[in-house]
Amino acid sequence: MLTKEQKAQVVAELKAKFEKTKGMVMTDYKGMTVAEITEFRDQLRAGGIDYKVVKNTLARIASEGTPMEAAKDQFKGPIGVAMGFEDAAVVAKTVLDFSKKNKKPKVMGGIIEGNLYDEEALKTIASLPSRDVLLGMLAGTMNAPASKLVRLMNATVVQFAYALSALKDKKAAA
Repeated sequence: MLTKEQKAQVVAELKAKFEKTKGMVMTDYKGMTVAEITEFRDQLRAGGIDYKVVKNTLARIASEGTPMEAAKDQFKGPIGVAMGFEDAAVVAKTVLDFSKKNKKPKVMGGIIEGNLYDEEALKTIASLPSRDVLLGMLAGTMNAPASKLVRLMNATVVQFAYALSALKDKKAAA
């Protein structure tokens, strides 16, 4: 049993994490062995994701006034929370990949950028390319018109040079 001071400390730690979190996925870890949970945590940690089993009441209190407040009513039963602090879609992708392979943990829902999503919506979000890939695609799209213009200008100069060369060859042959 936690003392009042320990509970206050847990709430403060959770609140700090909830405020920094870009994406959070809630899982029901019931039925998982210690080895499975350890493997799950290791996989999450490798992606820079924090996984914490939370007491529902403390999580509800900690979520107040944070972007994770939308999940307040989701904290029921045995809940583990995967929190990502950089790319929100990576959290959903990592949790759902592990869940698909091992049939556990059960995904209860999640919050991405302050919005609550169910498992199906999280699957859609997880299928999106990562932020870095999307930024690369955007940069390529924005760069395409300029590079096409450069190639067009270059092609005109090259064609003119070929025409001059052909004219020179024709006059030399005559």
